[in-house]
Amino acid sequence: MSSAHPPLTCREVKEILRALGFSFREQSGSHEQWVKCDATGFLKVTVDCPKAPFSQDLISFMARQAGVNKKQFYAALGR
Repeated sequence: MSSAHPPLTCREVKEILRALGFSFREQSGSHEQWVKCDATGFLKVTVDCPKAPFSQDLISFMARQAGVNKKQFYAALGR
């Protein structure tokens, strides 16, 4: 695993989503729904905090749901 893409905590993923313009919508069990509606459409990202730290597969999936690639997803963290 490269240091450019380390595992992310739930707090870090939420920080990324806020930076990308998402807001918390609702929670069903352990699954949180984060949404963003803009000129390009409606996007929804599901975050399951008990799965943290998140694997690269889950991070890639959340990035796709957010409409960005993994590099853009990590860049939004602003480390």
